Amino acid sequence: MHSFILKTFIIAAVALVLNACVSTKDIGYFSDAKEKEYAGLSKSENAIQPNDILSISISSLNPEASAVFNTGNNNLTSNANVPQLSGYLVNAEGYIQLPILGNVLAAGLTKKELKEKMTALINDKKLLVDPIVSIRHLNFEVTVIGEVGKPTVISVPNEKISLLTALGQAGDITVYGKKENVLVIRDVNGKKTVKRIDLHKADFLNSPYYYLKPNDIVYVEPNKNKLASVSRGRQLLPALLSGLSVVVIVLDRIF
Repeated sequence: MHSFILKTFIIAAVALVLNACVSTKDIGYFSDAKEKEYAGLSKSENAIQPNDILSISISSLNPEASAVFNTGNNNLTSNANVPQLSGYLVNAEGYIQLPILGNVLAAGLTKKELKEKMTALINDKKLLVDPIVSIRHLNFEVTVIGEVGKPTVISVPNEKISLLTALGQAGDITVYGKKENVLVIRDVNGKKTVKRIDLHKADFLNSPYYYLKPNDIVYVEPNKNKLASVSRGRQLLPALLSGLSVVVIVLDRIF
């Protein structure tokens, strides 16, 4: 009797494991990829948005004359848990306030366009000779959440990161994540847009979403195996506990 009960439990456990197995076709990336060259898309420069923090430096052949333009890179964070950022905050109206130049509209422009605009302003007012303007983002971040190994917020100091790199830094998609339905949530002209990406398709290598933009959110949805395992666990736990109680009572009476 004891041997029969033990075999029954072993068979039930094996059945549960087999039922929870994930198909291998759902695990890999780019399952339809062929041996060919993918043109890809060069990373287009991101437009500056309100609440961006920009590092701006201006130099020329006259260091003393240039110094006055570089006094506005103030520390913008004071939280002890957050590294201090020194730079210009793009306000809600899209402007930055610069020494000498005053309010300059930055939102909607690329860094190259803003650099050209500032250079033209300095030249028109004859403030410096041959000015050199350097601009970079200080708060380029993307967020990866959902069925990944390590949900995280990623800081991007070089201002360039692909979706695949972000997923790698977040511990990769787990076996319970839907690679065919990865969501990228992005701000476009002040509105949230959602794009669904199928990472089984090699055409993604040519997608404008191959490279992420500042403040993008990547969400990996759970697949049916994850949902089924959670639901199955909740349903089976009471039954298993009840069954074990019955087995204990039976064994106690037999032996």
